Amino acid sequence: MNILLITLDQFRADCLGCAGHPLVRTPHLDRLAREGVRLARHYSQSTPCGPGRASLYTGLYQMNHRVVANGAPLDARLDNIAWAARRAGYEPTLFGYTDQAVDPRETTGPDDPRLQSYEGVLPGFAPTCHLPMDKPNAWLAWLRELGHVVGDDPMEVLIGESDRPAEHSMAAFLTDRLLDWMGAQTGPWFAHLSHLRPHPPYNAAGCYATLYDPADVGEAIAPADQRHPLHDLLLSNRALKLPADPATMRAQYYGMISEVDAQLGRVWAALEAAGQWDDTFILVTADHGEQLGDHGLIQKAGWFEESHHVLGLVRDPRHPGRHGQVVEAFTENVDVLPTLAQVMGVEAWADGQALTPWLTGTAETWREAAHWEFDWRFPLIGRADPDDPRLEQMNLAVLRTETAAYVHFADGSWLAFDLAADPTWRTPLTDPAAVLALAQDMLSWRARHADRTLSGFLVQNGPRGRWPLRRN
Repeated sequence: MNILLITLDQFRADCLGCAGHPLVRTPHLDRLAREGVRLARHYSQSTPCGPGRASLYTGLYQMNHRVVANGAPLDARLDNIAWAARRAGYEPTLFGYTDQAVDPRETTGPDDPRLQSYEGVLPGFAPTCHLPMDKPNAWLAWLRELGHVVGDDPMEVLIGESDRPAEHSMAAFLTDRLLDWMGAQTGPWFAHLSHLRPHPPYNAAGCYATLYDPADVGEAIAPADQRHPLHDLLLSNRALKLPADPATMRAQYYGMISEVDAQLGRVWAALEAAGQWDDTFILVTADHGEQLGDHGLIQKAGWFEESHHVLGLVRDPRHPGRHGQVVEAFTENVDVLPTLAQVMGVEAWADGQALTPWLTGTAETWREAAHWEFDWRFPLIGRADPDDPRLEQMNLAVLRTETAAYVHFADGSWLAFDLAADPTWRTPLTDPAAVLALAQDMLSWRARHADRTLSGFLVQNGPRGRWPLRRN
């Protein structure tokens, strides 16, 4: 089959029509939910982009892949989605970006040009249309060909999206390139369409900038009165501060969602026109969510649900009897690699589990909680002593069940929330026995997912056990 992996950057789970959002219109994603399976409780494993995508691409929790910040290198020894696709005989092709920094041990030294940007291409992908956002790219060149006067900074140019026709947006450009490529393929293909939107800047393209009235967007969740010191630290961070007009920000975010939804509608139509709709396995998710003003923050950070609960849609055309189903069990982005590997018929080791039972209707047992991590040492990397033990205290892990959430900080502090009483994560869980049980569950989770690269193999009077998987 064809494999189409789609990421929509910073797309929080509740911003879907099919998920019950009262305002946002997403007809094409809704169609995929009707003709596929919607993962209602799907979570990314970290923020920001680099760490979140590292978990998505490798199937590993942050405690194992150790990408702790944008620019933290991805260990070259790790398997990933692109290598798995190559083992299956595909030429995995990228449209957009992957935000994975090169392993410095794979470079020629400090002057290697690949060390100038964290927006590298995940090893194994063919970068047919790579759109890094920290330097001039092909979209800017296309805009100039259309007669627009633009600078060399893509993020600055995105601020003007609302002043240009929607047909000239970055999402439209990237979709055009994918459709051109799809039309030229003569056999099964693997494409990763990685859209930036609805990632900021909060300026929707063309007509989508006026699609939603700021008066209709509703109110954000206010910060709790009693807060952990990290919450106050995040509130003081300039990049996470609320803008002067948060209602307009929310309206623009919703506009970006509807615009990228429309671009996916073009992809669905092209697949149908080519007779490939029922020959293509489609998985749509996000690298992380968006605070959108909730808890006094924008962007993504911390332990908050809004930063980690993301959309999850899967269409497996081989199992039409499951289409339209909604999975309420906890699923995670670490499940993406084992799922695609199983679809492609190759082996892959991951912390996650293949989603196949939910696509075939054979699920019996599954995880009872979602898990994610957050590391905030970024400002000190390269500036502090790398052996300073305080750096290893600047991280947290979250265990989220249906009724409660537990947040453990590496300095020994913790938070616990009663989600049954208050789903906004502002009401503490006060039952000591319940908190202890959550902490024990988290400890068990970490023990079950320790790195096991060679732990299933013995050298003892000859080799014994499962032969170690090579990345390519």
